[in-house]
Amino acid sequence: MIPYSFGIYPMTTYAIGDIQGCAAQLDALLELIDAESPDAKLIFLGDLVNRGPDSLGTLRKIRALGDRASVVLGNHDLHLLAVAHGIRQPNRADTVMDILSAPDRDTLLDWLRHQAMALRVNDYLLVHAGVLPQWSAVQVLAVAHEVETRLRSNDWVDFLRNMHGNEPARWNDDLQGPARMRCIVNGLTRLRYCTADGTMDFITKESPGNPPPGYLPWFEVPNRQTNDVTMVFGHWSTLGLSLQPNVIGLDTGCVWGGKLTALRLQDRALLQVSCPQYQQPG
Repeated sequence: MIPYSFGIYPMTTYAIGDIQGCAAQLDALLELIDAESPDAKLIFLGDLVNRGPDSLGTLRKIRALGDRASVVLGNHDLHLLAVAHGIRQPNRADTVMDILSAPDRDTLLDWLRHQAMALRVNDYLLVHAGVLPQWSAVQVLAVAHEVETRLRSNDWVDFLRNMHGNEPARWNDDLQGPARMRCIVNGLTRLRYCTADGTMDFITKESPGNPPPGYLPWFEVPNRQTNDVTMVFGHWSTLGLSLQPNVIGLDTGCVWGGKLTALRLQDRALLQVSCPQYQQPG
């Protein structure tokens, strides 16, 4: 068993889409969940922070849930860690400065870097963005654990310094060092479209109705090696809610004026709260 990456949850379990600092909507959603299943396990699909009005409150709330909550890290969560250590500059739309000036900043950031990159729960495999077509479910957990180990190590800041970039855009089992880590991170936290051989596109964010020439949504690539499990992910707000037999997308655009969504894994029942539009597309 790979540590931190596999679990069997006989109790009720909800997967929750991208929050992005919308703490008030998270509170409202948790109230709905608690009214039905007060002891339910909660799995957050990444992008806990950024773009919404209360990233600090969101982190504090999820951390305070203790063992009830599990998290897979998203690109905005990793961006926060890099900004906090001066590796990246804040973007104009960032809303994480309240975390960086908070008295419990170090406690929150240390908790964040100890979260997972992928989780296997019964027949579900949960990631933030996607998986490359060459990866089996077992390999997803293995490569995720490689990144988790680096993030939890004493040289985790050095890992962050080499984490960003678009190359290599295609997976190879022989990749090593920073190139290997970067490819894994991009696949798990940034992926939307790729070619049949797994070459990633990092530009297009639109819905699958108009893919770049030669590219497919990652979950439509023929012979994807994770077809034997049900993938659950967030990240792709323009895709919206997607409930297919073995593909479930739960980023319903909370920060863009959509909804914050929770899905009960046992029977795929949905709970949703509406959200104000905190950000304008563009």
